[in-house]
Amino acid sequence: MSADLFNLEGKTALVTGASAGLGAAIAVALAKAGADVAAHGNSRSPEDTCGRIKAAGRRAIPVVGDLSKKETGDRLVAEAIEKLGRLDILVNNAGTIRRAPAAEHSDADWDYVLDVNLNSVFRLCRAAGRHMIANGRGKIVNIASLLTFQGGITVPGYAASKGAVGQLTKALANEWAGKGVKVNAIAPGYMKTKTDNTAALQADPVRSQQIQVRIPAGRWGEPEDLAGAALFLSSPASDYVNGHVLVVDGGWMGR
Repeated sequence: MSADLFNLEGKTALVTGASAGLGAAIAVALAKAGADVAAHGNSRSPEDTCGRIKAAGRRAIPVVGDLSKKETGDRLVAEAIEKLGRLDILVNNAGTIRRAPAAEHSDADWDYVLDVNLNSVFRLCRAAGRHMIANGRGKIVNIASLLTFQGGITVPGYAASKGAVGQLTKALANEWAGKGVKVNAIAPGYMKTKTDNTAALQADPVRSQQIQVRIPAGRWGEPEDLAGAALFLSSPASDYVNGHVLVVDGGWMGR
């Protein structure tokens, strides 16, 4: 198989939640494959990630915005297109989690998680999709979760949002595949990151060990473990892959 299938030379990408963790690893992997990248951050600056992208010899621009706000998605896509010239790849990685028993889960927590994890994903896909359809090509990669398939505990909003991301991915793929735009998702397993989403689980020695014992690979994942999957779904190597949710979990779902 030719390495050109994974070559992103001349392509541009927008990666949300790219200031740290999974998003930073994905953004840098795309840059190393040849893409120029708009790296998004909100509470954390994406400048460090931009520095790593530039070190790979690619253009990098920081874009900042609160994805719980309706207007942010359209603005980020417009800014990426304006500064990079066009948009070939969108990776919807940004996400949040709020933990509370379902009977005590507040409306505010529910609404915030759905706004960030689902509503912003739709708006970013819609804005990027218009541009990509007009150009006759594009790749969209949404970051789902094991809770796209499982229910989780004390995270009803997160589980609902990630289940919906899987269905949204399929719905958009059905509409846009014939127009040259491929829409897929990655469902990461339990990943060691410095972000908030798995911090509570990592800090709990009992729960952390229970998780690790179930993973056939015998370890939690690292952000770099997602890089190859993201590159594959962003590259010509996946041109006939559409509407798929690729699980990257060390074997958890097969256990």
